[in-house]
Amino acid sequence: MLSIGAVKGIEFGAGFATASMLGSEHNDGMDGSGFLSNHSGGIVGGISTGQDIVFRIGVKPTSSISVKQSTVSLSGEEREIRTEGRHDPCICPRIVPDVEAMACLVLEDMHKRQAALLG
Repeated sequence: MLSIGAVKGIEFGAGFATASMLGSEHNDGMDGSGFLSNHSGGIVGGISTGQDIVFRIGVKPTSSISVKQSTVSLSGEEREIRTEGRHDPCICPRIVPDVEAMACLVLEDMHKRQAALLG
C-alpha cells in the first residue's frame, strides 16, 4: 500500500492502538467456533490467520493547492509559489479503487507464490 502515491501509513487490525494495550487485551483468543477477536487484523508474523484481513491507510492531503507556499529555487533562493489551474482537491475518492486493486494484486501474488512452493 505504501507504493501508492499519497499513502503515508498503514495499520492492521487494532494497529497503533496496540501500543497502549496489554498483551492479554491484544491476544486473539480462540474457542471451539474460532477466534474471539481480530486485533491482529488477520495477519500474524506476516502470515494470514484465516480471519478477515483488516487494514487502514493514512492518505496525505494534496499539496497542489492555490495558497501561496514557501519554497526554494534551484539556485537556492527563497521564493513563494502558487499553484494555478485545475487540480484534484482530494485524492480520497480516487484512492479507494486503487487500494482495493493493490490488495487484490498482493493477495493473488502471495497465492501464486504459495502454489509454486507446494508444486
